[in-house]
Amino acid sequence: MSYEITEVADGKIIELILSGKLTAEAYEHFVPVVDAQIERWGKVRMMVVLQDFHGWDAGALWADTKFAVKHFHDLEKLALVGESKWEAGMATFCKPFTKATVKYFDHTDIEDARAWIQGD
Repeated sequence: MSYEITEVADGKIIELILSGKLTAEAYEHFVPVVDAQIERWGKVRMMVVLQDFHGWDAGALWADTKFAVKHFHDLEKLALVGESKWEAGMATFCKPFTKATVKYFDHTDIEDARAWIQGD
């Protein structure tokens, strides 16, 4: 599992690139960054880029559920950028767990995703 987190617009937008199988340990590293930006801004926007993504292990799935419950109201927009049909389905799956506007983009449209996440 590897991940990279980038803050855009002074941290109001968080871009998270995930590859491999997501683990609970990865959450321990990037969740505090997201928490700090939510504390600073009140609401943030996230773009999650999935590259060669293989899903979650059990610990990560639990961490993801806790994150979703804790931040149900804290995300304004969530862009998911992926490479496969099952990743596109994640956008639909995520909607009940957040008040954010959720939209999926194919990896070939990553610049469209960046424009959408930054737009009004």
